[in-house]
Amino acid sequence: MAFRFVLRAKIILALEHDRCVTAVASLLRVHVRTVRKWRDRFLERRVAGLHDLPRMGRPVRISSVTRCEVVAMACGRPRDFGVTSRTLWTLDALHETFVRQHAGVQISRTSVIRILQGADVKPHRLRAWLHSPDPRFREKVTAICDLYLCPPKDAIVLCIDEKPVQALGRRYPTKMARRGQAGREDYEYVRRGTFKVLAAFDVATGTVYAECRPTRTAEDLISFMEAIAVQTRDFEVYVIWDNLNIHYDGADQRWTAFNRRHGGRFHFVYTPLHASWVNQVEIFFSILGKRVLRHASFGSRDESMLAIDRFIEHWNHHEAHPFLWTFKGYPLQTGKAA
Repeated sequence: MAFRFVLRAKIILALEHDRCVTAVASLLRVHVRTVRKWRDRFLERRVAGLHDLPRMGRPVRISSVTRCEVVAMACGRPRDFGVTSRTLWTLDALHETFVRQHAGVQISRTSVIRILQGADVKPHRLRAWLHSPDPRFREKVTAICDLYLCPPKDAIVLCIDEKPVQALGRRYPTKMARRGQAGREDYEYVRRGTFKVLAAFDVATGTVYAECRPTRTAEDLISFMEAIAVQTRDFEVYVIWDNLNIHYDGADQRWTAFNRRHGGRFHFVYTPLHASWVNQVEIFFSILGKRVLRHASFGSRDESMLAIDRFIEHWNHHEAHPFLWTFKGYPLQTGKAA
């Protein structure tokens, strides 16, 4: 119960014990006028008199219609309201536009803030979102998850993809952290060249086979896959990769011919459109970027390639492990959880 109700009840109970108004005020440390006020209300209305009386309050200045119009504008695009100089609202731009288009409405910037906070609308914030338009999304993801969870006996599941890399060097040396001071990295960089990392991640063991190449052509990929075929000569191989054009047969039937050369033991599984994140090698690429590339300064493209080769060698000998990969987009058709 609220303290104010407890205090009012104590005043009435103290008066019931034949105490005078002054004594009750002194006992409860309140003003004499307070004791008299609640005594009189109690005598007039009994227990109901201990409740607050209805108050008029301040008249409503901003109507519910105006509030809805502010929220509607915040949820729309600036260009829909004649603002072509920006793509996202700022608070000032939203307030200025609303006042200009509703000349008869008086509304302050603070009121706009309160209206947006009350509606939990944040027009200045934008999160990246990717939707797969693949009509067979569920079917493809389920098949890939089944390969991750229950690979066929005597088979290897490889996640394969290519990562473009730009070898960057800093114009000035990076200063490492000191006591009480974070490290500092020069914002200017020098481009030392580009190349591609072709990698195959073994889902069962976490080992990685990778090559750094200056280009990413169909011939480069076939050469890379030939090396994979040599290493996996005794196994069926399930290849999970995305929908890049060189991952398909093409006019020369490149993968049909490749599979024929290796006894038809390669099975190519494609991720859904715009869903390459289903491919576990992307996790390894993320680790590679954070560990080796993000804050590095390379003097040449060859130096960058060498750093990647050394990291992959270290990974395979000391850190290789299968990823605890999860997918919670929907209950899988097989009833299994990835």
